[in-house]
Amino acid sequence: MKVLLIKDVKSLGKAGDVKDVKDGYGQNFLINKGLAKLATPEVLKSYEEQKAKEAAELEAEIKKLNEYKEKIEKDILKIERESAPVGIRGSVTNANIADELKEQWDIEIDKKSINLKKAIKSEGLHDIDVKLGHGIHANLKVEVVGVA
Repeated sequence: MKVLLIKDVKSLGKAGDVKDVKDGYGQNFLINKGLAKLATPEVLKSYEEQKAKEAAELEAEIKKLNEYKEKIEKDILKIERESAPVGIRGSVTNANIADELKEQWDIEIDKKSINLKKAIKSEGLHDIDVKLGHGIHANLKVEVVGVA
């Protein structure tokens, strides 16, 4: 009996492999536990279509992230804060930066992806590492401007 593995099976193979197994093992264990499907031409075709669709979605997402990277590295994000005698009143956190990215450039990034070692408490230009996903990092320049 030929089966298409849906999940990794330790002693048999990885997900996506087509294996020849004994009927009882295939029917009673692999298929029954949801680890495999009977390898019919329809199942194999739908599996290939699903994999192609997932690959296309991944490629589109990586393309979008690279566009974000270009935009982030090209411009300077300006954030205004109230001036204080020394520096600014309050601080600029990764959540503030994420909100400003969404508002100013329409780029939605999770605040946890913004690698800010500590909150920004002074005016000027600051370099910040932003993890976009799939191993893509961008160097964001944030200019904090004090206003009266």
